[in-house]
Amino acid sequence: MGRAKIAISLDQQLLYRLDSLVKKERFPNRSQAIQEAVEEKLERMNKSRLAQECARLDPAFEKALAEEGLSEEISEWPEY
Repeated sequence: MGRAKIAISLDQQLLYRLDSLVKKERFPNRSQAIQEAVEEKLERMNKSRLAQECARLDPAFEKALAEEGLSEEISEWPEY
């Protein structure tokens, strides 16, 4: 995937912390550090959204769907 150059503004203290991580070689450069931070934040937001959607599900209805037709087939299952 291609890359795009952008300009951002950061709080001076945040920039100091970012540069400190680059200096300690935790990241090769500012761009990589910022890219990883944005990716991580977006991933967390996606997981949060999934959790919210899952919370909306009706457990009884989901269980009924999962067990639909199970009673007829359970006798054919191997013993564990």
